[in-house]
Amino acid sequence: MIGSFGTSFSSIGGLLAQASTPAAEAASSGVGLQHYLVVSALVFGLGLLIIITRRSTIAVLMGIELLLNSAGLNFVAFAKYSAGADPLDGQVVTLFVIVIAAAEAALALAIALNIFNSINSVELDDARSLKG
Repeated sequence: MIGSFGTSFSSIGGLLAQASTPAAEAASSGVGLQHYLVVSALVFGLGLLIIITRRSTIAVLMGIELLLNSAGLNFVAFAKYSAGADPLDGQVVTLFVIVIAAAEAALALAIALNIFNSINSVELDDARSLKG
């Protein structure tokens, strides 16, 4: 049983060793850094639009999550296409961004629930009445 796992891992290692570099992969698939940056800019723009136009606390939190996701996409894209960088660097930074986003969402939802318990609304305009 253990021998089969060792064979599986060695075959996976062989496949990874045969994998092409990201630059050669991008040239063959036609997807380059610019494509990732355009998608990231669109996601960032949508997040900013949601933050500006929505009055609901939950919608604003979703907009903030979109902003953080677009930043994570940039980190991964730049790490993949940078000549001297390790591709895992962008993934590690993005993992930290995701952890921070999860903590931010948990804290913001707790605040939103407290506001709802106080004034029976999650609208941002109604929360102005909480000023001391």
